Formats: sequence, structure tokens, C-alpha cells
Amino acid sequence: MTTFLAAVLTATAPVVLAALGGLLCSVSGVFNMALEGQLLWGAFTAVLFSHLTGSAWLGVAGAVLCTTLYAVLLSVPAVTFRADPVVVAVGTNLLALGLTAFLMRRIFGSGGTFGAPDLAGLPTLAALGLDVPVAGSQSPLVPPAFLLVAAMAWWLGRARSGLRLRGIGQHAEAAESIGLRVPLYRHAAVLGAGALCGLGGAQLALGNVTLFSEGMSAGRGWVAVVAVMLAGARPWQGLGACLLFGAAEALGFRLQGLGLPQQAADAAPYLITLLALVVVGAARRKETPA
Repeated sequence: MTTFLAAVLTATAPVVLAALGGLLCSVSGVFNMALEGQLLWGAFTAVLFSHLTGSAWLGVAGAVLCTTLYAVLLSVPAVTFRADPVVVAVGTNLLALGLTAFLMRRIFGSGGTFGAPDLAGLPTLAALGLDVPVAGSQSPLVPPAFLLVAAMAWWLGRARSGLRLRGIGQHAEAAESIGLRVPLYRHAAVLGAGALCGLGGAQLALGNVTLFSEGMSAGRGWVAVVAVMLAGARPWQGLGACLLFGAAEALGFRLQGLGLPQQAADAAPYLITLLALVVVGAARRKETPA
């Protein structure tokens, strides 16, 4: 059971970080569907900087910085020029998929998967002296991922800036009428989401494993989008959706070890998340008065 719980936390952490970024944008009034591409870009740049510097922590820092800059590709068109954020996000997702595959061949000299023996991965908490059940096998990025859920829930519900961001998302014209700089808040939300996706990508590539493979985000960003749709402006509900995905992924790995075909094990987390979206959507329609 301890091993299973540890696997759930490991699988959930990157999705939670991406979902928090998407929720931040959603609250501000920008629907961010670029989480998949940003998560993939974060994973690639984490491995790149770790390989170049020999330091996993510099890999994390590089991923956060580069993915924040990558988020500008969504922020400027969607906020400054008021382009459709869905169309822009689809473009940035496709760009990340193609660009990482191209750069992988140009920089690492190979396609598919890169995992050099000297590639520095994140240490476990146990290796840092915190050998406690379940958490000891996690990277140092996993506990902050879950603590950020509590922090964002408090910030959106209590802090002045968080309440202002929610107000902007609910009625931007009214917020502008009282002097709030709506574009500035929205730019900050989109760039903050990029930083969170960079952190999630670093966890995925240097914490969950120590390698980069083409398309390794493997739909996790889309699961994060679903979590945002399920949660609305409620981070705790988003965490629940992400934990559901993490539990399904951990269960899929366990069932694969018992003989379940790999394709079925890989599909299980996404199928369960899709079913959850259908059930929650149906429940909400029933609650809506006719």
C-alpha cells in the first residue's frame, strides 16, 4: 500500500502543477489549453539544462525560466491582441511537439529518447535525510506541488490580489472601471502558469524519471485542462481530479505488472478521467434549474 500511495503522488505531481497554472489563467478570464505543450517544453528544457550544467537544480531553474518565456507565445496574442486563446494554444502545443523533436536531434544527436548515464536527476527526500514513509521516495518538488494547492486556495479566497484576479475573470469591464489594469493581471496569470508548467515538466523528466522522450507529456496537460474544467475556481476540487488520474496511472502500472496489456494500462488513466468528466457534467446539468 505504501508503494502504491508513493506511485500515486509521483504520477499526480506534474499534473497538479499544470492544473494550478490552468486554474490561475481560468480565474483571470483566459482559458489556457496550452498546458500540454508547456509541460512538454518544461520537460525538454529541464533535461537540456541538467545535461549542460550537470545539476538537476539548474535543470529545474532552466525549465521554469524557459517555460515562462514560452508562455509569452500565448500571453501576447491572447491578452494584448485579444486573439482566440484556444486557437493560439493549439498552435503552441503543436509547436512544442515539433520543436522538441527537432531540437532533440540537433542538440542530442538522436531521436526518440535521451537519457545519458551522467544526466543529473532530482534526489529523493530520503537521500536528503528525510526518510519517511511514502514521502521519502519522492523528489523535493512533490510536497511543494500539493502545498501550492492550499496556498492558491487561500490566495484566491482571502488575499486582495487573488480576489481582484477573480473579479477580473468574472467581470473585466467592472474591474477596469475601478482602475484595475486587467491586461497586466492576465499577463501575470499566463506567465505564472508557464512557470508552474515548467516546474511540472522538470518533475516529470527529472523526478518521475531521468530522461526525455518525444511527446513524454503524453496527454497530462490535457488531463490538467480537464481538472480545471471540473474545478472551476476551486483548487481543492482540481486536486481531486488530478489524484484520480494519478491513482489510475499507478493502478495501470500495477496491473501491467500482473499481465495487463501495455496499451490498456496506458489508456486507463485517460479513460477514467474522461468518465469522471462525463459524470460530473451530468450531475451539474441535473442541478441547473430548467
